[in-house]
Amino acid sequence: MQAANPYIYKIKPYVPGKPIDEVRRELGLKSVIKLASNENPYPPSPKALAAMNLAAREVNRYPDGGCFLLRRALARKLNVDDDQLIFGNGSDEIICLSVKAFAAKGDEVIIAKPSFLIYEIASTLSGARLHQVPLKEFRYDLAAMKAKVTARTKIIFIGNPDNPAGTYITQRQTEDFLRSVPKSTLVFFDEAYFEYVRAKDYPDTLGLMKKYPNLMTTRTFSKMYGLAGLRVGYGIASAEIIGILNRLREPFNVNSMAQAAAVAVLGDEAYYRKIAKDVEEQRQYLYRSFESMDVAYEVSFTNFILINVGVDSSQVAGALLKKGVIIRDMAVWGLKGYIRVSIGSASENKRFIKTLGDVL
Repeated sequence: MQAANPYIYKIKPYVPGKPIDEVRRELGLKSVIKLASNENPYPPSPKALAAMNLAAREVNRYPDGGCFLLRRALARKLNVDDDQLIFGNGSDEIICLSVKAFAAKGDEVIIAKPSFLIYEIASTLSGARLHQVPLKEFRYDLAAMKAKVTARTKIIFIGNPDNPAGTYITQRQTEDFLRSVPKSTLVFFDEAYFEYVRAKDYPDTLGLMKKYPNLMTTRTFSKMYGLAGLRVGYGIASAEIIGILNRLREPFNVNSMAQAAAVAVLGDEAYYRKIAKDVEEQRQYLYRSFESMDVAYEVSFTNFILINVGVDSSQVAGALLKKGVIIRDMAVWGLKGYIRVSIGSASENKRFIKTLGDVL
């Protein structure tokens, strides 16, 4: 057998939320809802569906490797230069590219614990030494992260808001932290849930890049825009950083239907403002329901909520699954007694609350 990279054996494979069809088959259920993967419960905008239909007629051709139309539309929207953008097969790919580019064996990477699992997987595979700094009351302990920085620290990952906690760091906290970090260290802000944040003190990372060229931000079309099945994300950084990442990026990493849909959703903000309003209303409904059930939760700035069920979370998740409700058991993240639930549609959330009440 061919010898594998030894670091592969240190990685536990990422386990995604179970697909609805799989649960139907396994359990013989007719009705299943999925609230496990922080997806938008609504379909993408009609403009996106029309754009995908047109793009489907030309899938016999390779996609535009440079994402020209998407790059131009997004650069205008964000008020950045075209060469400050990189596109990926989801923002996950850009995370992995950044680790490949900047962190080699013996280098150091700092992340929070728990946090998005891809940070750990990508860093471990590179052979980098990983420092995992525990969250403090489900918030980033920036002082402890700063204390871990050495001359070998190549990347610091900050999920803002963070998954699974749903909390965020502020503009002032961000600026204070950036001032304390060497310019040789890439500070990587993962803003996958950016569009759900309504806090006035949420940081303007794009504005801060002018002062801190070691800052990078990624966002995605998977969460708010509902294109999770198409896999398209993007990164914003200095032209120098983007140029390095483009040397590693595969030539046709974003498919043509994904590019067309992403351009279309950028031009349909009214549709997504309504979704954001619906999500906020449903978030408040879930909060009220948890409080009436005496179930503890963390206030979230995303489209998911971290919940302390007070008992064995794996048993709760299993019992919910048998009733056709897929949520995320957080025991695998080291949060025993916690589950994470995506904010679904009104009918999905009502079913979840009723089922959770029955199970508890």
